Amino acid sequence: MEINLSGRRALITGGSRGLGRAMAESFAGAGADVAVIARDTEALEDTRVALQEARSSGKYLAISADVSDVNEITRAHEEVTAFLGPVDILVNNAGTSNAKPFLEVSLQDWLDDFNLKFFSAAQLCRLCIPDMRDQNWGRIINTLNSAAKAPSAASCPTSVARAAGMAMTKALASEFASDGILVNALNTGFLVSHQWVQRWENDPAGRTFQEFVDEIGRRIPIGRMGDAQEFANLALFLASDAASYLTGASINIDGGLTPVV
Repeated sequence: MEINLSGRRALITGGSRGLGRAMAESFAGAGADVAVIARDTEALEDTRVALQEARSSGKYLAISADVSDVNEITRAHEEVTAFLGPVDILVNNAGTSNAKPFLEVSLQDWLDDFNLKFFSAAQLCRLCIPDMRDQNWGRIINTLNSAAKAPSAASCPTSVARAAGMAMTKALASEFASDGILVNALNTGFLVSHQWVQRWENDPAGRTFQEFVDEIGRRIPIGRMGDAQEFANLALFLASDAASYLTGASINIDGGLTPVV
C-alpha cells in the first residue's frame, strides 16, 4: 500500500531526533510539508536538511521552542501556520521518560512532566483543531507509552501523565469524529531512540551500544528492540486517508511486551 500525503501539512513536536525525526522524514517522503519543533537547534538543522533530502520540492520548517511553555507553543504554532498554512496532521511527540519511586517525586516533578507531556499536547490540539474542523479533515497522533495502560512500580510521574494523554485521546476522538478529525495514540515499548542512547552512555557495565540493545531485546517477546522507522511506518498510516475509519485507538507498538491491549 502506497501512502500519499501530498498537499498535507504536518507539525511534529520532539521532531529533531529518534521517533520524531523518523516520522518527519517518512511524512516528507510521502509528500507532506513538515514542520518540526524541538529545543536543540543543531539537531533541528540536521533534521531540516534530512527533510529536504527526503523530498526536495516540499516546504520544511524547523523551530526551536520549549513546548512546556504555553507562550512558546503559541509562537511556534503561529510560525508554522504562517509558513505552511493550517496544520492538517498534528503529532504530539515531545517527552522524556521520568520515572522514580512515588515518594521521591516532588511537586515540581509532577508539574514539569505534565507541562511537557500533557498540557503541551492539549494546547496544540486547541490551536490546530479549529482549522482541521473548518476543512473537515484532520489527524492527531499522540505518542504515549505502554505505562499508560500497564504502569509498573516506580513509574511516576511518566505513567500518570501518559495515562492522561490516553484519556484525552479518547475524549477528543469522540468529540471531533463528526468533524472529520481522527485522534489516535501510539504506545511505545522499547524502541531504539535518543533516550536509549543516553541511558547507554550512563551504563556502568561498559557494554557496546549493540550489546546494550541486545540485552534489552531479550526481555521482549519478539526478541529484539524495535526501531524508529517501524514506529514511523505506523504513524504514517494513521496520518493518511488509509486510516479513515480508525479513531480513538490506543495502539501498542512494543513487540508484544505490554500485557494489556
